[in-house]
Amino acid sequence: MIRVQREDFDIGAEIAQLTRGRTDIGAIVTFTGTVRDQHGAVTEMTLEHYPAMTETELARIEAEAHARWPLQASLIVHRYGALKPGDNIVLVVTASEHRDSAFEASRFLMDYLKTSAPFWKRERGPDGSRWVEAEAKDQTARVRWNWRKHAAE
Repeated sequence: MIRVQREDFDIGAEIAQLTRGRTDIGAIVTFTGTVRDQHGAVTEMTLEHYPAMTETELARIEAEAHARWPLQASLIVHRYGALKPGDNIVLVVTASEHRDSAFEASRFLMDYLKTSAPFWKRERGPDGSRWVEAEAKDQTARVRWNWRKHAAE
């Protein structure tokens, strides 16, 4: 399940809804990303996207996670619009019978969201504004999933 929304989300309520009535889940891994104020340099982050393209891509990458790992359930909630430091940006929840699958799938989804998801982020602060790019370490993390996919084939 994926959602792209302007509104904030309640982490506990999202997990409860995703797992309600499920007794086949033995591990739930969550990741929540928030707007970080880097030493007073960020007063606002604005996330933009093209709805149809973003939702299609998030659904595709979520389906790929389900193809790679035995997941019972998953959820991606990503916000857009103007956000302040401390605000939630993204929630990824992966649920599986065993923790390894849930952890790996969560890392896979987050590495994709950080580097390749069709969102454009602009930070504003006292010194003006700038577009946010994925860092080299994020790109390195993303590459390992391509390697693992091809190594398994």
